[in-house]
Amino acid sequence: MDKNNSLTGKVALVTGASKGIGKALSIGFAAAGAAVCCAARSKELLDSTVAEILRNGGKASAFTADVTHEPDVERILQKTIARFGKLDIAILNAGGNFDEHTVEEGHSEDWRRTVELNLFGTYYCAKAAIPYLRQNGTGKIIIIGSGLGHRGMARRSAYACSKAGVWMLTRILSQELKQYPISVNELIPGPVETGALSETFREEVVNQQHEWLKAPDDVVQMALFLATQPDIGPSGQSFSLMRRDA
Repeated sequence: MDKNNSLTGKVALVTGASKGIGKALSIGFAAAGAAVCCAARSKELLDSTVAEILRNGGKASAFTADVTHEPDVERILQKTIARFGKLDIAILNAGGNFDEHTVEEGHSEDWRRTVELNLFGTYYCAKAAIPYLRQNGTGKIIIIGSGLGHRGMARRSAYACSKAGVWMLTRILSQELKQYPISVNELIPGPVETGALSETFREEVVNQQHEWLKAPDDVVQMALFLATQPDIGPSGQSFSLMRRDA
């Protein structure tokens, strides 16, 4: 991605930065001039993301963390501040799905793990980032949501319910932070080819519904758009890259 320097002097935290959308966002934001703190569980993959940024002349650090473990989240925020002195942008991207069964057939543990990762992980990251954004005087929280959080889908109740919670959390955070120039918005990528799409989902959504199947890089421009809005800009909104209603 070409450098555009629109984020020069900014510090961004990206969770789930080791692969897929998170890796693309980390590289894209670094190319735009931001210093990027890349967080994920896999040290090897995370180091690869940071190495690519550094090779291209960007600034980045890697912090291993599990976003479902609140002390880990608090630690990566502390390390971000220690490394770069502030936080301007928090991109809460880490997420996943462990259950593609009906409610009747599914396993409660997989349902719980999905909700913990998507909803609790986002909550922990937002909670930890807010004090530093307030200290900075302004900031952006960009939460990676899903169209399934708005309309649901059979056999994906855990993912849909957790992402519905993420969308509600986005709106509530925007209300709680509206007295500060801190915006909180949801970005819905739609289906992205990350190697994690199941064949049934691909058939239902991409083939039957003719949805746009994106590469991770296709998500970057919308994220940059949100990150470069005015301090008193859109908040509590959902921005979608899908071809139909979210």
